Amino acid sequence: MPNTAPSSTTASIPDPAQAQPRILRVLVASQILSGAGLAAGVTVGALLAQDMLGTTSLAGLPSALFTAGSALAAVTVGRISQARGRRPGLTAGYLTGALGSAGVITAAVLDNPVLLFIALFVYGAGTATNLQARYAGADLAPPGHRARAVSTVLVATTLGGVAGPNLAAPAGTLAEHLGIPHLAGLFVISGAAYALAALVLALWLRPDPLLLARAVAQAKEADTATNPPTDGGDADTSEGRGGVVLGALVMILTQLVMVAIMTMTPVHMHDHGHSTAASGLVIGIHIGAMYLPSPLTGWLVDRYGRMKIAAASGITLLAAGILAAAAPADSVALLALALALLGLGWNFGLVSGTAIITDTVPLATRAKTQGLVDVSIAIAGATGGITSGLMVAATSYPALALAGGALSLALLPAVAVTAYRR
Repeated sequence: MPNTAPSSTTASIPDPAQAQPRILRVLVASQILSGAGLAAGVTVGALLAQDMLGTTSLAGLPSALFTAGSALAAVTVGRISQARGRRPGLTAGYLTGALGSAGVITAAVLDNPVLLFIALFVYGAGTATNLQARYAGADLAPPGHRARAVSTVLVATTLGGVAGPNLAAPAGTLAEHLGIPHLAGLFVISGAAYALAALVLALWLRPDPLLLARAVAQAKEADTATNPPTDGGDADTSEGRGGVVLGALVMILTQLVMVAIMTMTPVHMHDHGHSTAASGLVIGIHIGAMYLPSPLTGWLVDRYGRMKIAAASGITLLAAGILAAAAPADSVALLALALALLGLGWNFGLVSGTAIITDTVPLATRAKTQGLVDVSIAIAGATGGITSGLMVAATSYPALALAGGALSLALLPAVAVTAYRR
C-alpha cells in the first residue's frame, strides 16, 4: 500500500527523456527569433545615441542602459519562472523587449534622447530573456549532458543574431520609407522578432521544463524508500558556495570585457570612415562567434571539465583584446577576427559558467538563483558599456581593448584557487 502513491504519481508525470527533445526544439525556434531582436541594440544603439547627442563620450550609454534593464528583467524573469515556470517567465520577458523596441522607434521619430534611453532600458528585457532561456534547456538534462543542452539553446541564437546586424542597411531603407529614421530600422525587426518569440513559447513550451523537473524530483523523493537515486541527487553540492561564486565570476568578467570592447567597435569603425554595413558585418561575425561554437563548447565542457574551459575563456579574451588594439583602423578583416575571438571567449565563459551554476544549485531555488546570477552579469555588462565610451573618449579604442584583455586574466587565479580547494 505505501508504494501505490509514488508509483501512480510517477506514472502520471511525462518522461523527461521524451519531453526534452520537444522542449529543445521550441527553445531553438524562439532563440532564432530573439537572436534577431537582440542584434539591433548591439549594432545601432550606440550610433543612435551618438547621432542624437552629437558626442562619442556617451555612446556607451545605450549599451549600459539596455544591459541595466536586463538586470531588472533577469530578476523578474527568474522570480516568475521560480513561481510559475519557465514558459510564463520567458514569454513576459520577450513581450517587454518588444515594447522597448517600439519605444526606441518612437524616440527616434521624435528625436527625443530621454525617451530613447528609457526605451533602451525596457528593451534590455529581451537580452536578459534570451540568456535566461539557456537555463530552460538544462532543466531536464542529465548532469553529464547539461553543457550540451545549454549549448543547443545558445547556438540557435546564431541564425537570428548573424542575420540581424546584416539587415541594418535594408531595414534602414525600409524605415525611411515608413518615415522612421534610418538607424531605427533594425528596431522594427527586433520588435517583431521578440513578439514572435514570445508567441512561440506561450503556445508550445509544454510541458514546462522547470515544473516537470520539480515534479520528477518530488516523485523520486516520495519513492526514495524503494527506489533510492543512483546519481546522488540533482545538484553536485560538493562544489557548494564556491561553485556558485566561480560560475558567477566567470560569466561576470567575460560579460564585462565582451560588452566594453563590442560596444565601442562600431563607433571606432564609424569614426574611421567605415559604413554601417561594414560595422554590421563585423558585429554579425562577433555574434556568430558568441553562439555558433556552442555545440563544440558544450561537448568540451562536458568532456574535459568546467574549470579548463573557464580558463580557456580568459586566454581567448586576452588574445581578442590584443588583436583589437593592434588592428589598423582601416582593416575590417582584422577587426572582424578580433571580435570573433571576443565572441568565442565569451562563449567559453558562458557555457562553462552556466554548467557550474546548474550543477551547484538545487531545483528548489534554481530559477531564483539563476536570475540573481544573471543580474550580476547584466550589471557587469552595463558597467562595461558605460565605461567603454568614457574610456575611449579619454584615451583610445586600442587602450580600451588592451585593458579588457588584461582584466580577463583574472579568471585564471580564480579557477586555480577553486580547483585547488576541490
